[in-house]
This record gives sequence, C-alpha cells and structure tokens, in this order.
Amino acid sequence: MTAARAAGGSGAAATPGSFEVPGSGAVSSLLLRPDGARLGYVFAHGAGAGMRQAFLEAMAARLAERGVATLRYQFPYMEARKRRPDPPGVAAAAVRAAVLEAGGLLAGLPLVAGGKSFGGRMTSTAAAEQPLPGVRGLAFFGFPLHPPGRLGTRRAEHLSRVSVPMLFLQGTRDEFAELSLLQPVVRDLGERATLRLVDGADHSFGVLKSSGRTGAAVLDELADALSSWAAAL
Repeated sequence: MTAARAAGGSGAAATPGSFEVPGSGAVSSLLLRPDGARLGYVFAHGAGAGMRQAFLEAMAARLAERGVATLRYQFPYMEARKRRPDPPGVAAAAVRAAVLEAGGLLAGLPLVAGGKSFGGRMTSTAAAEQPLPGVRGLAFFGFPLHPPGRLGTRRAEHLSRVSVPMLFLQGTRDEFAELSLLQPVVRDLGERATLRLVDGADHSFGVLKSSGRTGAAVLDELADALSSWAAAL
C-alpha cells in the first residue's frame, strides 16, 4: 500500500498514490479524505478518460464537502496510455484491488464502490463475480446499458448476481441507456436497486441551456443523491 493519506479538510487536494493490480502491475490513484469523513467511495473512471477527468474531479470535490472520501484510480489500460479498455477480467481485478486499497486507507469507514459509465459497469461486474470486501453498496454515474443506437440489456444481465444495494444516477437524455429499457431492469432488481433520474441530462450529465439549469447545479444534485442514499445503507 503506497498511497499517502490525504490532508485534512474538505478543501484539501487529492493525494496521489499507487497500488498493484495482480497480473497488470501498478496503477495510479488519488485519495481525497475530508475531515470528519463518514463514508468512502471507490470511484472508477469511464472508458474514454482517466481519473483526472473533469467530471470525476468536480464530483470528488463535492462529495468531500458532504463528508464522503473518494479513492479514484486508473484502470491498467489507462495507466499504460492505451485507448482500448481492459477486458472485463482485467478491469474487475483492478476494481477488486482498488477496494482492498481503500479498505486500508479508509479503515473504519463504510465503503461504496462504483464509477462513471464503464467504471461503474466494471465495478458491478466484479461484485457479481464475488462480493467486494467491506462494500455496502454500488453507485453508478450513467450506467452504460447499451452502446448508442444499439438497444439491448445484455450488459445488465450480471446485475441480478450483485448482492448489495445499487444506485443508478441517470440522465433522461442518456443515449447509453434508453429509459424504456433501463427502468424495467431496475424494477426487476427489486428493493436492491434505486433509480435517480436527472431531468434533461445526457450521458456526461450535461444539460441544455434552455433547461435553465447549470452544470454546477446538476453536480450538486448528483452529490446530494449519492451521499443521502449511502447514509441509509
């Protein structure tokens, strides 16, 4: 375990570190732990951008303001600066290693795991294979149910094997998750699943100017939703 602990205070900068992914070598991480943290979120990035992507940076900062510590990390392909995402087995190993790292760095805090798009789906893939140690729930920012224009629910088949509660934070204009398909998927998961829709938001949680809402307001809505849901676990 090589990541340093973040400095105290919700305005503190994230502290860089690294940890080993079995079979893939070391990957980078960023730990942000505010004073009085009550929860830890293991926060995976999406397929096209790494852990320093603007959405992840902004969300980590907002979660810190709400007492949620975050551990962001790179998947091995992103660490190696490759474009093609890791196969599910490699990505799931990275998720599991990140959860173990967070369990050490954030000892004593309950954990939630998940991430943006691909990162969230790979987290649920790992949890479906075997429960993630110490993780009480999974939270997804824009679960990618299907590629744009290629409707289907195959990517959700593994969710029935996830044993912990799940939170789906989803924009109503998300082209990666047609609501007429996503809503039945969530409903079929029963009490384990909660769907929180963000009106007018796309897959990146951007909203049209005509909505009258700002990007900052959407980010605050997402952070409030995750922190309040996790507090009830």
